[in-house]
Amino acid sequence: MSGPRLVDASLFVEGDALALAGSRCRTCATVAFPRKASCARCAGVDVEPHALPTEGTIWAFTEQLFPPKPPYAVQGADFRPYFVGYVELGGEVIVESRIVAMPGALRIGQPVRLITEAFAPHGDVVTFAFTPDGSSTR
Repeated sequence: MSGPRLVDASLFVEGDALALAGSRCRTCATVAFPRKASCARCAGVDVEPHALPTEGTIWAFTEQLFPPKPPYAVQGADFRPYFVGYVELGGEVIVESRIVAMPGALRIGQPVRLITEAFAPHGDVVTFAFTPDGSSTR
């Protein structure tokens, strides 16, 4: 992936296509994100890298209306409310993420797709997020 700097490159699959890097246990097939060295379900260590699906559905969400406590980068006047929630990816795993959408545009079970979003206003660092398919972003 070229362009802006990633907040944490280990969260992403290397290459030009945007995908999150998870892991899959070869013993019990449990998928995890971020990738793990051992399985949280069976405690096995036979895990392999696993690219997560780039599309999923909103499992739960809320709007963050106030700045998080430090050490987060955005404080004071630069803070803008945002959505955060859980996204189910292909029935494999549920990922906590920012969700980029206009107020009133989200619902449980809504299809979303993986995107990148600026980590902080006026910065060159991006993180992962999800947005509803076909929606306008803010």
